[in-house]
Amino acid sequence: MLKEYLYNLVTYKTKGPFATFLRGLLFVFSLAYGLLVTILAAIYKLHPARVNCKVISVGNITLGGTGKTSLVEYLAQKISQHGNKVVVLSRGYKRNSKHLGMQGMGDEPEMLQRKLPKVPVIVDKDRLRAATSAINDYAADTIILDDGLQQWRISKDLEIVTIDTGNPFGNSRLLPAGFLREPLGTLKRADVFVLTQANLEQERSDLIARLQQLNPRALIVESRHEPQGFSNLNDPDKILNPDSLKGRSALVFSGIGNPLAFEKTVTCLGINFADALRFDDHYNYTQTDLDAIVKSAKERKLDTIITTEKDAIKISRLKINHANIFSLNIKLVINKNETEFDRRLLKLFSL
Repeated sequence: MLKEYLYNLVTYKTKGPFATFLRGLLFVFSLAYGLLVTILAAIYKLHPARVNCKVISVGNITLGGTGKTSLVEYLAQKISQHGNKVVVLSRGYKRNSKHLGMQGMGDEPEMLQRKLPKVPVIVDKDRLRAATSAINDYAADTIILDDGLQQWRISKDLEIVTIDTGNPFGNSRLLPAGFLREPLGTLKRADVFVLTQANLEQERSDLIARLQQLNPRALIVESRHEPQGFSNLNDPDKILNPDSLKGRSALVFSGIGNPLAFEKTVTCLGINFADALRFDDHYNYTQTDLDAIVKSAKERKLDTIITTEKDAIKISRLKINHANIFSLNIKLVINKNETEFDRRLLKLFSL
């Protein structure tokens, strides 16, 4: 597959003279991309639109999963608990507009809407239009921009950037030669850095020093994804204890941006996974895919299959021909500088 080849190319897994030539070509393209992004950002930031409510942005500077969605859930719950009317705005990546309701929102917005039933989630590529709808239709006093770092057209009250502790900047090169969506200098705009999956990485001092050098004024917060339990896809309302599958051997599969972190979390729960199947991020599973996953588990004599909450959203619409397919339910927990983070967050509403 082209995507896999490009990944192996920019991570230097593909060797040889031709690969070296292609990396050089991609680097030239990345320079052009960086210039274009810088110009567009500068133009849009000259006169950003202001909306009549607080705007909190949650974004990242790299491709792939950095825990944005879990942080959006954390923020929406925290702010709602203080009596504010929160609305989440999402682009709805790979949404299916042919379907009505939540099924057509896209996997991450649908997961958010299911976990936050009292918080409206609006899916629209035009964030200004979505913001207007949030205020007019839902009387929002707070908007959370999911994946908002590259939303330069809207004035923000708080810019939060999630950083994957295990792989913060990839190879530190811009697309398509690397994984950066904007130059690292963009991080000067951040008010808060949230380091995600911090519990899975022992050494964080170099990363923290780098972030402090890039942006001395930003608050640095550390977080982890804490397992809440397992849901059986045949009975999703019944939640099993996080330790309930300890000692079992399982097949693990996922279609997310950071499968390694998910697999590490499963291992930390004392589960031995005999195989880990990885699909593209936001992968749209078919019945054939699910049947193949179940067949693979049976061939390995594994009676347990584990996936993520995001993947379970799509799998649940298919015919599940296996008794023990579980989704691992998690929530984001702040484990360093939580008090200061909450203070900065709630200070927005005292102004």
